[in-house]
Amino acid sequence: MSLLTLLPFIVLIGAMFLMTRSAKKKQQQAIDMRNQMQPGSGVRTIGGMYATVKEVGDDTVLLDAGPGVELLFAKNSIGAVLTDDEYNRIVHGIEHDLKSDADVVPDDASSLTEPDDSAASASDDAPVDFGKKDTAGTAEAPADTADAEPADADAADKAKTDEQAKKSDGGSEAK
Repeated sequence: MSLLTLLPFIVLIGAMFLMTRSAKKKQQQAIDMRNQMQPGSGVRTIGGMYATVKEVGDDTVLLDAGPGVELLFAKNSIGAVLTDDEYNRIVHGIEHDLKSDADVVPDDASSLTEPDDSAASASDDAPVDFGKKDTAGTAEAPADTADAEPADADAADKAKTDEQAKKSDGGSEAK
C-alpha cells in the first residue's frame, strides 16, 4: 500500500486522539472543581438550582437551598462552583462595584447637558401651541395679495369650505 492511501486513516486517528484528549482534560477540570468545594461555597447544579454548600462527603454534597431546606446531591450533579461575588449577584441581586472610579453612563441624555436658565423656564408645564399665528413681524406683508394667509384659523376653515363648495358646484353643472 502506498502512503497516499494510508494518509486519510492517519488523519482520522489523529483527530480522534485529539478529541478524546480534550474531553479527558475537561473531565479532569470538572473533577478538580468539584473536589475544591468547601462549606460556604455557592454552587449551581446541573439542573440550574443555586445553593450554598453545607457539607462535602466523598461522593455526596449537602446543599442549603434556603431557610430550613437542605438537599443531598451527588458530587457529579454540581455544574459549577461560583465565586462569592458571582453567587451574590445571581442569587441575592447584590452588585459588587469593581469599578468604583469608572464613569457611570446615564440612562438618558438629560444629565449630559448642563442646566441653563432658558431650559428651566421652558419646562414650566405650559402647553406649547405650534399653530401659525399672525405676529407683528409678519403683519408687514401686503394684505391684498392672493397668496396671503388668513389671520386666524376660523377664516382659513371658512376659505377651505368655500373652495370645496365651488368645486362641487362646478362638477354638478358639468353633468
